[in-house]
Amino acid sequence: MFFGSIPALVTPFSGGRVAEDTFREFVEWQIAEGSDALVPCGTTGEVATLSSDEHRHVIATAVEVARGRVPVIAGCGTYSTEASIERTRAAADLGADAALIVVPYYNKPSQAGLAAHFTAIAEASPIPIVVYNVPSRTVADISVETLAQIAKHPRIVAIKDATGNLGRVSAQRLACGEDFIQLSGNDDMALGFSAMGGVGCISVTANVAPRHCSDFQKAMREGRWDDALKLQDKLYPLHAALFTDASPGPTKYALSRIRNRFPADLRLPLVEPSDASKKAVDAALEHAALI
Repeated sequence: MFFGSIPALVTPFSGGRVAEDTFREFVEWQIAEGSDALVPCGTTGEVATLSSDEHRHVIATAVEVARGRVPVIAGCGTYSTEASIERTRAAADLGADAALIVVPYYNKPSQAGLAAHFTAIAEASPIPIVVYNVPSRTVADISVETLAQIAKHPRIVAIKDATGNLGRVSAQRLACGEDFIQLSGNDDMALGFSAMGGVGCISVTANVAPRHCSDFQKAMREGRWDDALKLQDKLYPLHAALFTDASPGPTKYALSRIRNRFPADLRLPLVEPSDASKKAVDAALEHAALI
């Protein structure tokens, strides 16, 4: 259902507003470069700064431009179950193929609370659910046992795993079954993640290097591990550089370097990346032969 290179799309801003024309061109470029699916309104899309109207508009635009050529997995998770249900239903109405639901942040629910949260959303959702587990941002961490429990629901089909623990891939594969889709949430670990049973990556780096990331994922699907390792070496400095300051600041800076007139604007509380971060990005873009 979902596999390969899946960019967690940035949301371009200009003059304080969503730059719709730029976003349309960006989505078209992502598809032309081989991205296998798209994630609008995720963390990298600065979703926390989007109004409800902007959230709907960004998803609708991604769906419209994609035209069914690749799936659109809309970021819909919040720390409120009811709000997450409302966003998921809205995304479904707009034509999204699935909803990415982050583990609830800030309020630190128990494992029982996490199971109830995801089950309630799945029960109310017309579209499949991708669980997003990123304990470094949410504090809460959905356990392997709880994931296995909720994976029995027919609409909970996948996980974006950003735990940074590669052992989770095997544990979750055994607990949830081989058909449960595991997507890496860490670009730098995607090689090992796939070797252990993952099938793709919801990627920050794919914003900047979509063709390289697509070729990397394709090489692993085809068992061309030597080719994948070469691409890993080419991309690894970029994976690191894009997190040398608060994301997606370095990513938007990188796009401003390689995409004509792509705005690097961020919304507060994010600010322009440091000079040191920009230098790291520039060096990584040169290493990857992107500039």
